[in-house]
Amino acid sequence: MIKRPDEVELMAQSGALLAQVFQALGQLPMEGMSTLAINAFVERMIVDELKARPASIGQYNYAFALNASIDDVVCHGVPSADDVLRSGQIVNFDITLEKNGYIADSSTTYLVGDVAYPARRLVASAYNAMWKGIAAVRPGARLGDIGHAIEHYARAQGYSVVREYCGHGIGRQMHEEPQILHYGRPGTGLALQEGMVFTIEPMINQGRAAIRSEPGTWPVYTRDGKLSAQFEHTVAVTRDGARVLTLRAGEVDQAARP
Repeated sequence: MIKRPDEVELMAQSGALLAQVFQALGQLPMEGMSTLAINAFVERMIVDELKARPASIGQYNYAFALNASIDDVVCHGVPSADDVLRSGQIVNFDITLEKNGYIADSSTTYLVGDVAYPARRLVASAYNAMWKGIAAVRPGARLGDIGHAIEHYARAQGYSVVREYCGHGIGRQMHEEPQILHYGRPGTGLALQEGMVFTIEPMINQGRAAIRSEPGTWPVYTRDGKLSAQFEHTVAVTRDGARVLTLRAGEVDQAARP
């Protein structure tokens, strides 16, 4: 669970490569593209350009380099040639990348074309909620502090937080301990220690937190059919705070402390 400094640096290398993938996606003309075509773009970039491995391929028998979750899909959307992105939609791409034996994990919700204000507000709030959680990370803080910061912010914006899915420790394996809940009470849960590395990835719903899915299948939807948005970063606990290992060029580390 605790990573050595050299392991954190290797994870930062994976995170920097993954950040390049998201920057490339941000330049992609997504409107009119299928999520399967975007998956192919991402897989080619990771393998051919970055000389890395799409870590989700083969994990839990999954065949793709990313999850693509559109509109009311909370998570685990599967790329498809039939899912052609239209103006006004929001779509989350969740991608994992492995380099030199260590995995980085991140996700972003993108706006496709001309998106209505309520959806844009949800997406912005989901991004801010993730950063509220990251800002709570420091040695001696508790896991409940992270979840409380996220849920308190989301509720203040009028949204709900999905409870069935959480962040997770990460390293040589995609999913390690501890689990990072996106709700909780301050001062409760495991104490954070320097060298812990985990994801913070809240799923924020426009309506109720309730979800639905067919047993044993993907994807997962909001039960009321309203929109859901998500952002995710891989974060390391440092001596005096947090280091975001998947930070992208031009993205301000809102948890940075003087």
